[in-house]
Amino acid sequence: MTRAPLPTPSPALRRTVDLVYFNAGGGHRASAIALEAAIHRAALPWRVRLVNLREVLDPHDGFRKLTGMDPEDVYNKRLARGWTLGLTHELKVLQAVIRWAKPKLVRLLQQHWLATEPDMVVSLVPNFNRSLWESVATSLPGVPYVTVLTDLADHPPHFWIEKGQDQYFVCGSAKAVQQARSAGYAEDRIHATSGMMIRTAFYETGPLDRAEERSRLGLDPERPTGLVLFGGQGSKAMAAIAKRLPDVQLILACGHNESLAQTLRALPTRAPRLVLGFTPEVAYYMQLSDFFIGKPGPGSISEAVQLHLPVIVVCNSWTLPQERYNAQWVREQGVGLVRSSYAKVPEAVEALLRDLDRYRAATHKVRNRAVFELPGILQSILARSEMRVGGATPTAEPEPLRARA
Repeated sequence: MTRAPLPTPSPALRRTVDLVYFNAGGGHRASAIALEAAIHRAALPWRVRLVNLREVLDPHDGFRKLTGMDPEDVYNKRLARGWTLGLTHELKVLQAVIRWAKPKLVRLLQQHWLATEPDMVVSLVPNFNRSLWESVATSLPGVPYVTVLTDLADHPPHFWIEKGQDQYFVCGSAKAVQQARSAGYAEDRIHATSGMMIRTAFYETGPLDRAEERSRLGLDPERPTGLVLFGGQGSKAMAAIAKRLPDVQLILACGHNESLAQTLRALPTRAPRLVLGFTPEVAYYMQLSDFFIGKPGPGSISEAVQLHLPVIVVCNSWTLPQERYNAQWVREQGVGLVRSSYAKVPEAVEALLRDLDRYRAATHKVRNRAVFELPGILQSILARSEMRVGGATPTAEPEPLRARA
């Protein structure tokens, strides 16, 4: 029997949904913005607010005033310079500090929720989910708390999935779903999506004349072309890659790292190159490319695979600990190659190009619709929570609103 869709609340009952993010690395904020846009696209009658966790926990900007630096900027500069070797151990220290500071963090968060009164809180950040959940549960009983993993898998313990919390999880891989089950969560608290959430721009690309566009940008229309991308801050690893590939046509996207862009423009090359600063048109440049080279970040890998670019990533002791499973995912899906150092990237490019059709075919088998699935999942969670608060016991999963793809 077809179930009736959930009724649309009247404007007076319009719900407020808070999406919690921070700017460390850039991917969490990008996910929050993508989810906000997806909710609006699905025409859900919600007021969506983006909540920067750092601003809530440090409302008077004390860290910057004391040190002259923003903690998120410090982290992002480390990524840009490749200073990531000790982050596995530093992560444990950070988590210990968060546990020690939890009473204060919870108090600050309780004050924020009591003042703003959201109807649902959605976390897109790791490490702080114990404090976030406890603050919501104690200040606004009955308000659902959801953690949307923006990594393909958890990096336990205490990274994404905390045990023993009355909350929901949204997981973008079978690995993450199994991790949530192993942590003791029931099936109705775990929601699976078909991948990582990426912007709808990567689904809305129209046909283009690649040869014409490449020529317009000063590239050879006939040469295989690689897109080199290391997030919004770039990375000095891009210079090492470019030096080792003087005969390969490359599009190098440096993000906000202008000094890196200048370094790359000055490098000798025997093949055409295009060096970009920050651009919101990543999907366009992916359409002009044949393969992707970068770090195993969940967002950039998912974007490349969505536009059918086989990937080459490096995974070693310098790789962020939470991103190491992503390299395994690349192998499991057959969508690219993983190497242990940037010195091995030239060999990987040769191997990829020899069998490009096979790797490209593998990308077509990955059907990621997460950004269209999330609004319906959140609608279902909110509806079930409100039925429980109202005293009703749901006998079936509420029918989610179908997002328009």
